Amino acid sequence: MTIKDFFSFRQNKYFWVNIIAIAATIIVLLFVVLKGISIYTHHGEAVVVPDVKGMGMSEAGKVFRNHGLNCVVSDSSYVKNLPAGCIIDYNPAAGQKVKEGRTIYLTINTLDIPQVSVPDVADNSSVRQAQARILASGFKLDEIEYIPGEKDWVYGLKYRGTLLSTGEKVSVGATLTLVVGDGDAVPQEADSLAVDSVEEAAKPATPNKKSAADESWF
Repeated sequence: MTIKDFFSFRQNKYFWVNIIAIAATIIVLLFVVLKGISIYTHHGEAVVVPDVKGMGMSEAGKVFRNHGLNCVVSDSSYVKNLPAGCIIDYNPAAGQKVKEGRTIYLTINTLDIPQVSVPDVADNSSVRQAQARILASGFKLDEIEYIPGEKDWVYGLKYRGTLLSTGEKVSVGATLTLVVGDGDAVPQEADSLAVDSVEEAAKPATPNKKSAADESWF
């Protein structure tokens, strides 16, 4: 076979038809594959995450569904100025672009108010010290309840009229009442005994009837 015979296929029109058909098939297959991948991954399609902070779960769920998004509660925290169960944060955040069907992870305000141990202020604090510690612990203060005792000295802490013990837990944000001395001296047991002795000494002596009878015999 000569070289001329080897390259004679170039003059065969069916050869070129087959080449063109193969190339066209490859191009069509590539287009179909790329289009399929684009449809599967929603390439170029994005949804803007809506702002739902402060909403309740039911309301926020409707908003997300209307945008083609899903949502689940992933965490909870406590913010005393917000209603229980409202959304305080989420990820991805509002304004970000995500694919349709994306799940948004929510952080809600806890439904149960956390309990905190009351500070130990009884019999070891002045009014100012106790007030500072109580407010720093997240509690509120009612009007002071005064009792006889050392002036401005804290003798106890009450919640809803009940005296609290050291380490007892109360809901954060609860209103507590300080029990404070008003400066009036509290009589001690020894002092009361002394007063009784003085009073007894001050009473007039009672005559002895037997002695008087004996003297009348003479």
